[in-house]
Amino acid sequence: MAMAPSVRARTAAGLALIAVAAAACGSTPAASGGAAAPAATGAASATVASTPTGPATESNPAGDIPDSQAFVTYAPPGGPYGVEVPEGWARTASAGGVTFSDKYNRIVIAVSKASPTDPVAYARSTELAAVRAATNGFAQDKVSSVRRSAGEAVLITYRAVSPPNPVTGKVAVEDVERYEFFRGGTEVALTLAAPVGSDNVDPWRRVTDSFRWR
Repeated sequence: MAMAPSVRARTAAGLALIAVAAAACGSTPAASGGAAAPAATGAASATVASTPTGPATESNPAGDIPDSQAFVTYAPPGGPYGVEVPEGWARTASAGGVTFSDKYNRIVIAVSKASPTDPVAYARSTELAAVRAATNGFAQDKVSSVRRSAGEAVLITYRAVSPPNPVTGKVAVEDVERYEFFRGGTEVALTLAAPVGSDNVDPWRRVTDSFRWR
């Protein structure tokens, strides 16, 4: 028997309502039970990344040293070396060394006793372990030998997480170059750090080429 038009219409409407209800039941609810959070925008996600257990991470902070940067010679009284450092950077003395800093850029100079017969092997077996243990976020290490004006030096390159910025409390992921110079039982380690992506090839070369024994 053919179904009356009004009955067919009511049946079709009922089936449509059932389909809509089923689709709603099959959707994923928000994790908190409320409305789903909007997706993070590119601008927001590019600004700061944070973890529950650590400080927020600065994203792409300015790290390039300007071409107009002036340099001055630093030669500590009674110290075994002299080296050019950027003028105007903050200077902080510590046991056995000194740090020059500007935002997330740092130059750390440390003096110690060492007289390895094979400096590269010594760096791999002894220095690298000590640097790794003292560095937050240590990664991507490499040890090589390079020539500078003062002679052969050991170069240890790696990535690290900077100390928190004293103003913002944020940290930055940095590229680090540690140059180790040896002479007469003395080691001078010259460590240069800047945020990843900074173009400091020329100023870092100027600093490391300016190193002189006294």
